[in-house]
Amino acid sequence: MTPYRDIVTPAVVAAHGDDPSWVLLDCRFTLTAPEDGAESYAEGHLPGALYADLERDLSGPRDGRSGRHPLPSPEAFGKTLRGFGIGPKTQVVAYDEGSSVYASRLWWLLRAWWGHEAVAVLDGGLTAWLAAGLPLTTDVPPVRPAAPYQRPARPQGVWHETPAIEALVGQAGCPLLVDARGAMRYRGTNESLDPVAGHIPGACNRPFESNLRPDRTFRPAAELREQFLALLDGRSEADIIHYCGSGVSACHNILAMALAGFGVTALYPGSWSAWVSDTRRPVATGDQPH
Repeated sequence: MTPYRDIVTPAVVAAHGDDPSWVLLDCRFTLTAPEDGAESYAEGHLPGALYADLERDLSGPRDGRSGRHPLPSPEAFGKTLRGFGIGPKTQVVAYDEGSSVYASRLWWLLRAWWGHEAVAVLDGGLTAWLAAGLPLTTDVPPVRPAAPYQRPARPQGVWHETPAIEALVGQAGCPLLVDARGAMRYRGTNESLDPVAGHIPGACNRPFESNLRPDRTFRPAAELREQFLALLDGRSEADIIHYCGSGVSACHNILAMALAGFGVTALYPGSWSAWVSDTRRPVATGDQPH
């Protein structure tokens, strides 16, 4: 069967509720209240879903230089996958409250970083599930054993460390840096999470919210494609690098581009929180890239 690779509807997920080859992961999280996601999961979640915590399962330990949500080590992430019962042939579906921000982080880790094709985000998340009249449960399912999973070779050009971004900024022909944060954080007029306000010089702003309709589902693929082509302005998709505050909401833009028919474009996982860990790095403010 052809895997689901980008987004999937509540109806499709509900139809596979008893499929042993499917794993559902609840990724709800609140940056300012890290325990909220697990508490919400305990109060009610999709039948069969396990809980994936952004900081425990989808990030590595902080070291003061690699941002607020560093990538986990391959060894740690492989252990996490085994703990969820995810193997090479597992269809994974990630969801959160509806924005798909945290679900997109899991999608990126599996698709781009791990090379797992069968992973999709529940379009509209828990909000869409409930709107469809589908049930929740408080039961925590047992983990189904899966075949051992050896991580395949990492695709090239999928993500960049801070030194690579430093080397690119200000250079002629610099890749297009796209900041997924809200406009006020990009401009530097409101920064609630990181110690320095502003954006990386040369970066343009595309808040991840631009990818969503009012009901929190993704905009149609053709509409997203038109918007991203305008953003690229003649550049190749290989010329784009996405970032945000800590490498989470930028994955939403990457998912939206994949949905629009582009490849899986590049991420700067450390993002703004890693960039401003060294005060010698340049900072831009205002509405313009520079």
